[in-house]
Amino acid sequence: MAASRAAPPRRRPRLLLPLLPLLLLPAPSDGLGHSAELAFAVEPSDDIAVPGQPVMLGCKVEGIPPVRITWRKNGVELADSTHSTVLANGSLMIRHFLLDGGGSPSDEGDYECVAQNRFGLVVSRKARIQAATMSDFHVHPQATVGEEGGVARFQCQIHGLPKPLITWEKNRVPIDTDNERYTLLPKGVLQITGLRAEDSGVFHCVASNIASVRVSHGARLTVTGSGSGAYKEPTILVGPENLTLTVHQTAVLECVATGNPRPIVSWSRLDGRPIGVEGIQVLGTGNLIISDVTVQHSGVYVCAANRPGTRVRRTAQGRLVVQAPAEFVQHPQSISRPVGTTAMFTCQAQGEPPPHVTWLKNGRVLGPGGHVRLKNNNSTLTISGIGPEDEAIYQCVAENSAGSSQASARLTVLWAEGLPGPPLNVQAVSVSSTEVRVSWTEPLVNTREIIGYVLHIRKAADPPELEYQEAVSKSTFQHLVSDLEPSTAYSFYIKAYTPRGASSASAPTLVSTLGEAPAPPPLSVRVLGSSTLQLLWEPWPRLAQHEGGFKLFYRPASKASFTGPILLPGAVSSYNLSQLDPTAVYEVKLLAYNQHGDGNATVRFVSLRGAAERTALSPPCDCRKEEATNQTSTTGIVIGIHIGVTCIIFCVLFLLFGQRGRVLLCKDVENQLSPPQGPRSQRDPGILALNGAGRAERAQLGRDGKRVDVKELEQLFPRAGAVQPHPRPTQDPEAPALCEETQLSMLPLQGFSLLEEMPLEALPPQDVGPGLLSEGPAAQPAPSGP
Repeated sequence: MAASRAAPPRRRPRLLLPLLPLLLLPAPSDGLGHSAELAFAVEPSDDIAVPGQPVMLGCKVEGIPPVRITWRKNGVELADSTHSTVLANGSLMIRHFLLDGGGSPSDEGDYECVAQNRFGLVVSRKARIQAATMSDFHVHPQATVGEEGGVARFQCQIHGLPKPLITWEKNRVPIDTDNERYTLLPKGVLQITGLRAEDSGVFHCVASNIASVRVSHGARLTVTGSGSGAYKEPTILVGPENLTLTVHQTAVLECVATGNPRPIVSWSRLDGRPIGVEGIQVLGTGNLIISDVTVQHSGVYVCAANRPGTRVRRTAQGRLVVQAPAEFVQHPQSISRPVGTTAMFTCQAQGEPPPHVTWLKNGRVLGPGGHVRLKNNNSTLTISGIGPEDEAIYQCVAENSAGSSQASARLTVLWAEGLPGPPLNVQAVSVSSTEVRVSWTEPLVNTREIIGYVLHIRKAADPPELEYQEAVSKSTFQHLVSDLEPSTAYSFYIKAYTPRGASSASAPTLVSTLGEAPAPPPLSVRVLGSSTLQLLWEPWPRLAQHEGGFKLFYRPASKASFTGPILLPGAVSSYNLSQLDPTAVYEVKLLAYNQHGDGNATVRFVSLRGAAERTALSPPCDCRKEEATNQTSTTGIVIGIHIGVTCIIFCVLFLLFGQRGRVLLCKDVENQLSPPQGPRSQRDPGILALNGAGRAERAQLGRDGKRVDVKELEQLFPRAGAVQPHPRPTQDPEAPALCEETQLSMLPLQGFSLLEEMPLEALPPQDVGPGLLSEGPAAQPAPSGP
């Protein structure tokens, strides 16, 4: 008997459409690069402006004239005025750069050059314009006292745009940069090594840029006499800081060490990779300078101060992070495609950190939705079912914290003359839980060349890439779509095809399939004890969404009425039946229901008698148990032999009594299920099925909604004459002999203990008896329950 199973998922038909072989061929290349019809030769760059001074933003466009150039500031188009003007070459001139104040808006912001011709519109990269500034010092140099031959260090910090140039003065005179003992670091640090008495004085930090010049407070350096010359452990006064730079900048990693004798400073990378020699220099006594940094220079750098001639050393480390602006490794290419086909653009960019990719259509941000899809982190743009409205210039904009880049390509939609219009009056009507009928009327114009229609189908909640199609004859204006899912919304639209191309798509229509009662749940039963059953099935969370769950019924097979229904939520997957009669055979029925009604039930029959017998006839000893002690005396050996013989005797008795008990069980079950006295019409329906009821009586059972699978019950209780040569006579010739005399066979103990767990199909008919669980599907009761 095949087990009852949930309905398998319905297959979606996916048809290859041989309607238009020409559309399957690649469109001819137009030989264009990335948008030769309109592209930027020069784009604006970031700049820092001085308030009150003029600013020029460059922009040069190449393309088929006429080309119109405009500018946007923070996404809003700039109008020509006396304050800002677009020059003839496309550049933007701001005559007097303004900051906030005086009621006029600030000129700071992000600027974009916009170019447009008959092919479309492109937007340049964003150029950020900021005002030059200079803050006050937030770190002033501090007074220092040092010994002759030692090290002195002064530091100042100040913020400004552009980055201020730092110089130092001693006693109001610029220091001598040719003095090898004086080291100036770009970040505002002055180091003096090998101190001498003439180094004493007052030092000032001077910061300057195009906005201003500022001078710090003075800091006095006092140089005392030479030290005692005693040994001093190497010490790192200042180690490298964590730096974040952009490619092509210069990295300065500071390391100032002291000790007696003077320690030797060395550098390494924490990951073991070599630092290299190109562009690398050591400034002063231990500062590492890396000019023109690249992404490969990123890493953790370790400064080590070693005492000469020993392994004594101190270390300090700092992380260098090098960012790279976004740049393209693959530009999108201009393409031409017939109407109704699919266009794809690919744009791959790299940078550090990895750039984010955005697509523009004629200068407006293009997001996924409808027939537009973005994949692979937005690096692939796919437009399906293209029409004339999709013809435009598409731009790929890659941007990260280090900068941005843009590339463009044009989509040309090939529209054949004389193509039919879209099919009209598209309607969809739900026929059943799995079928929808879609109807339409032919287009208004150019219908003579139509060779067929294609119906596009997808779940309304699915993305467009999960759409599938079905072809329809040109003379048919309706189509039955089957193999759909119940209670599900679907979207449909239609195209008409000719040998020269496809029409544009019809307006889409939405419809939901009807609902249906759920399928029978798969059910298994386990015997947990002499009076307890455990029922197991798979949870159906979807039942809860459709106001559903499970209904459970059970009864002894000899009784006509069920106990139940026991209502269970759709998320539940098990239930225990306890306090059952250990001598009875039980019928268990489980069905699922929802707002559309009850589904068919899954029925199982199980006997608890075998579990009770296993408990009553458990063996009194364990023949395999080992002695607790390792005594090897003669007395111990004799005792062991006696125990072994005793165990063997008990095991043989156990087999004999077990076989006899099994025969007795069969007799008890026969008595339990034998026809009661009285007219046949008053017998229990379950007994009628067991004892070969006539067709009329079984038909009456079907009308009562209580169908029992005779084949499954025959496996529990075999008919007479199936195997045994000596059937026991019965008073009712139609009643089957439930148990026959069973030939005694000597089985090993483990074989006997496993008898109850063997699958039914693996046992010969004479070995099937009470206590074995039927796992096949039973007849399905009427949906209305008992």
